[in-house]
Amino acid sequence: MMRMINMAIALVTLLTACGGTHSVANQHDADTTAVSNSITFNGDSAYQLVAKQCDFGPRVPGSKAHNQCAEWLKQELTQRCDTMMVQQATVDAANGQKVAIQNLIGVINPQAEQRLLLLAHWDTRPWADNDPDPTKRQQPVMGANDGASGVGVLLEVARAVKHSDINLGIDIVLVDAEDMGTQDDEDSWALGAQYWASHPHVEGYSPLFGILLDMVGASDAVFPREYYSTTYAGGFVDAVWRVAAGNQFSQAQGGAVTDDHVFVNRAGIPCIDIIDLRDTSTGFFDAWHTTHDTIDCINRGTLTAVGQTVLNVIIDLEH
Repeated sequence: MMRMINMAIALVTLLTACGGTHSVANQHDADTTAVSNSITFNGDSAYQLVAKQCDFGPRVPGSKAHNQCAEWLKQELTQRCDTMMVQQATVDAANGQKVAIQNLIGVINPQAEQRLLLLAHWDTRPWADNDPDPTKRQQPVMGANDGASGVGVLLEVARAVKHSDINLGIDIVLVDAEDMGTQDDEDSWALGAQYWASHPHVEGYSPLFGILLDMVGASDAVFPREYYSTTYAGGFVDAVWRVAAGNQFSQAQGGAVTDDHVFVNRAGIPCIDIIDLRDTSTGFFDAWHTTHDTIDCINRGTLTAVGQTVLNVIIDLEH
């Protein structure tokens, strides 16, 4: 997955992102902490869900691994949600090819009027164009962190919610073809999200807001407040960071990232991005868009921090 960090912003903000991290969980009052602990996130289970996706291989649209993973995800969403939907479409990739995509949607408490949108992309990049070895830059990316981590967290969130007494409506949208873009064309990214934003799974769909998870599994992850998130949906960033569950969440202002949430926001649905941003040459974790983005990158504690944060948000909205 991309990313066009807005360097005019990032040069100032990303320098503070690593040094400014601290736990905001300590800011909870006693009542909030008690509520937040009423549903717990299983990081071991989430880790296994990430590993299972990697077992299929790189999930590049059109590949055998992509098709096999799609069938497995449909089964998981069916088991963990009340309703499962598949949104099929053909989109135009940056290389001029027509690409068949599948957005996979799980709905929990479909009768509820108040709803929360949760998103992650489940595809992986066809080319490891950032690999330190030039001979590997045409190989596909495994995408353990950049893809599978967000999906694994959301599947485990779905299981936890389904086995609780939560009545809030939750829509989990796993978008396809996020990571086929080029650096010179913003609209070449997030093709599945762009399609869903124009064709939501429910006519007139209007959730309270949305949360996108992207690259949420690395051991040394840093989650500052992403720029477009604060621009489009700053109040919701405040609400999420207020109940954040780990010291990976930073109060620092992060850079701007063209990600799925940008197109959701443009469609009129406020949506924030929990994404790992670093003070590195790329702005992301070291294995980003390389052949090294494997299960070895994934840390159970980071998955737990993000997953528990999402559950804390759900609990807050429920009350």
